[in-house]
Amino acid sequence: MSDAEQSTGTTRGRSSSRAEKAARIRELLATEGEQIHGNVSVFNEGRYRRYAELDETEEYRAASRRIKEESIDRLPELIEEVTATVEANGGVVHLAEDASEANRILNEIVADAGAETVVKGKSMTTEEIEMNEALADAGVDTYETDLAEYVLQLADESPSHIASPAIHKSKAEIADLFEETFDPEAPPETAEELTAFASDQLADRIAEADVGITGANFITADTGTLALVTNEGNARKCIVTPDTHVAVAGVEKLVPSMEDLSPFFNLIGAAGAGQDVTAYLSLFTPPVETPAIDFDHPDTEGFGETTDREFHLVLLDNGRMAMREDEDLRETLYCVRCGACANSCANFQEVGGHAFGGETYSGGIATGWEAGVHGMDSAAEFNDLCTGCSRCVDACPVNIDIPWINTVVRDRLNEGADPSRFDHLVDGLTPDSESAGLDYGKRLFGNFETLAKVGSRTAPVSNLVASSSIARRVLERTAGVDRRRELPRFARSTFSSWFEARDDATIEDPTRRVALYPDVYTEYIDPDRGKAAVRVLEALDVDVTIPEVGGSGRAPLSQGMVATASESAEAVAEALTGPIASGRDVVVIEPSDLAMFTREYERLLSEESFERLAGNSYEVLEYVYGLLEHGADRNAIAGPETAVAVPPHSGTAIAYHSHCQQRTLDLEPYTVAVLDEVGYDVVTSDVECCGMAGSFGYKSEYYELSVAVGDRLREQFRTDECVDRTVAASGTSCGDQLDSLLDRDAKHPVQLLDPGT
Repeated sequence: MSDAEQSTGTTRGRSSSRAEKAARIRELLATEGEQIHGNVSVFNEGRYRRYAELDETEEYRAASRRIKEESIDRLPELIEEVTATVEANGGVVHLAEDASEANRILNEIVADAGAETVVKGKSMTTEEIEMNEALADAGVDTYETDLAEYVLQLADESPSHIASPAIHKSKAEIADLFEETFDPEAPPETAEELTAFASDQLADRIAEADVGITGANFITADTGTLALVTNEGNARKCIVTPDTHVAVAGVEKLVPSMEDLSPFFNLIGAAGAGQDVTAYLSLFTPPVETPAIDFDHPDTEGFGETTDREFHLVLLDNGRMAMREDEDLRETLYCVRCGACANSCANFQEVGGHAFGGETYSGGIATGWEAGVHGMDSAAEFNDLCTGCSRCVDACPVNIDIPWINTVVRDRLNEGADPSRFDHLVDGLTPDSESAGLDYGKRLFGNFETLAKVGSRTAPVSNLVASSSIARRVLERTAGVDRRRELPRFARSTFSSWFEARDDATIEDPTRRVALYPDVYTEYIDPDRGKAAVRVLEALDVDVTIPEVGGSGRAPLSQGMVATASESAEAVAEALTGPIASGRDVVVIEPSDLAMFTREYERLLSEESFERLAGNSYEVLEYVYGLLEHGADRNAIAGPETAVAVPPHSGTAIAYHSHCQQRTLDLEPYTVAVLDEVGYDVVTSDVECCGMAGSFGYKSEYYELSVAVGDRLREQFRTDECVDRTVAASGTSCGDQLDSLLDRDAKHPVQLLDPGT
């Protein structure tokens, strides 16, 4: 690690305390956040546009996943096939078990070529094995030719993004770097001038190079063809200019045939940068046929026959074959390194890969890569920055379940934690199934349902105690709960007890029958939104019951407590089997719980249990929309003049923020449509994430990041268009964050429909 990395805050070394991690995030928010956010916002806007424009987007995504699944299944066979093919073409294939062996092979190739200088195209795989450093130790100079990598090489910094490594650098910073490094007579300033200046510098390096090294986005086993997807032509020059070309690629880059490349080419530019098409789609079947160029004799056609060319393919394992055998990390190998998961992540947008990354890889998929190729310690440093919102899944061109990979790694880190001398005090007192050594903060948040039960039974005393300065200091010191964050206030009377005590509401001829799921927040903290949901459904002639059922397991799952989450899932599925069998639909108020039922439970339950619950579960406003579409009386529910949650004559204007997982489930339109139908004027936020993300915003090391993400939502809701509107939010954490950011309390949308009858 360089001194520059240490001094500029771009180091990815392990932090030893919450305070140090918070300070590091604070620094990156101040120094790199705005530049990263501005750049990835453009990428995201382009991806939305291109995914919408491509009629075959989902077909391409399904095909890409199928091809990657097949390729990883057949990987040993494909390695044998490509070895035979490349050698038949005149090249040499080397299989490297780890980084050390790969660098030994590369040093031998370079030494045999008598090379003093090497030029290389962009390659995260060579970053992974630290090839440049290994060649430098042997006295060989290596020059990056990708413009962004070249900038970072000059700055002595590590990449902050898988696909756009210098995304944290502004144009002015690059101009200053060039001026400081080269002292040009006419310092370049504009983007065009900077690009031209760098191209001139790189042209000289390419001309003098003895060996060219590239990566490969894909390698076809049937023809030995390298597919490179780039935005500059310098990778091509690295291949055709020197007489020795080396391609370094992970074994997961193999696909069976040329025919398999099409869906990836249609998606990778759109997914990663929102491009109509990547600038250069290059296909080489090396050794290439053109003679190498002799720059000392520019008037002659090269310096020899094409047979003088050498090509070496270095295929790297470095943990990949073990990942292939790992049921949960295997999907990581489907990654095509587009960076869409990073772009779509609200936390990455604020701090970039120098916080949300490990030794080599950054962004959502980085947890899998780092755990697989560098080890769990590397993944541990940034894994908690994934909040499980699932937006990356919708962005990924290969439909990789990135949140699940992050959750599994978190679970393994929990299992590997060193037991504390105080763990015997915890064992037997907490109702989880986790191993000793689990971080106190994770254990607290993972067992929030138990805490909420106790808090509700002892309210209001529990609320007074929890809000005391002494309790806040203890919570911050032992569990990392930031004292600046207002804690939830527990309700003495639960939602279920209210429902049991009320007069029976007899629906003579119900249109539907519903089991309304009492999520932990509704049950113990905000029963009012549950009451509103009951009254709205009954007003629409729905027979409602509240099942006796516990939490969905969302809280423990968010902390990587998979065993505990699985037990919760099984209990919920069992409790809801009876209501579903009797013809009741399951209606859910909290979007994150619906996401559990319809997504995460696929990993936690048997196929039969999952399909039964997922196929019969609905979000409450989605359900109301369906009722209205099938003839329910719109006038039976409240509008802006009569809703219990909105004072009469307060106006019809609503500023609405949809929950992350509600958006990934494509449910936001139902809420907006229902509010429109009853007469509200709705403005929806174009900010994707509130920054709270359940327990994330409570953690002291992430508090500033949570607020920074939320500030973008606050800015929109304080514009002239939104400042006087009633605020509505579908998610628990979204409402909590908005309450803390604004002077207006956020309401759940179902409360805006509550007729109070």
